[in-house]
Amino acid sequence: MTTPAEKDIVIKVENLTKRFGDFTAVNQISFEVNKGEIFGFLGANGAGKTTAMKMLIGILNPTSGKANVAGFDIYNQPEQIKRNIGYMSQKFSLYEDLTIAENINFFGGIYGLNDDEIKFKSEELLTKLNFHAIKNNLVSSLPLGWKQKLAFSLAIFHSPKIVFLDEPTSGVDPITRRQFWDLIYEASHNGITVFVTTHYMDEAEYCNRISIMVDGEIKALDSPKELKNNFQIDSIDDIFYLLARKAKRIE
Repeated sequence: MTTPAEKDIVIKVENLTKRFGDFTAVNQISFEVNKGEIFGFLGANGAGKTTAMKMLIGILNPTSGKANVAGFDIYNQPEQIKRNIGYMSQKFSLYEDLTIAENINFFGGIYGLNDDEIKFKSEELLTKLNFHAIKNNLVSSLPLGWKQKLAFSLAIFHSPKIVFLDEPTSGVDPITRRQFWDLIYEASHNGITVFVTTHYMDEAEYCNRISIMVDGEIKALDSPKELKNNFQIDSIDDIFYLLARKAKRIE
């Protein structure tokens, strides 16, 4: 059996803290994430999870603490981090006034892929999503669920080590959410680490491990099964409620 020390750690966080004046948004959080793991990052509004994610993806400087993402230091190597990760925000991030094919070519170029790589990966992506017949349609014409699947596929178009997903299925119907998670499982199977925030507790059950933040601190971290065993509670939803109801702040 592989021990934690033998695993390929792709995110390592030690006492990471972010203050805005007198307000401590993230307070000394520590955790590790392994290669290919689906890691759920949960918290009510105002818990600090978005602030923590922004520090990890290199767009917000910490106040103190340490973190290494994809082999790079968040203080000194934020640009290298950005080149080795994918990111999908909860707000739709593609260009709606461009076609599907134009979006694919644009993001391929942004990620530094050459023309041959873009052509090959584009054909592969269009086939997987069954988008060949509509590749010249404007993205604005797609249903929300299709847009989200395309956005996720482009977030990992360059085969990053890690993809960060900020509430990616918000507003999507249950069937499409399940299909979206099939794409997440495939990415994980291919060795891409998935770091995902979600408000849907059934999605938390799909993760290998989850952390639950309350008032800027991690109050629980383990696999869904172990958390339920440790709290002697049958559902992640009830565990989340037990912890989150103690929160002193909201957004």
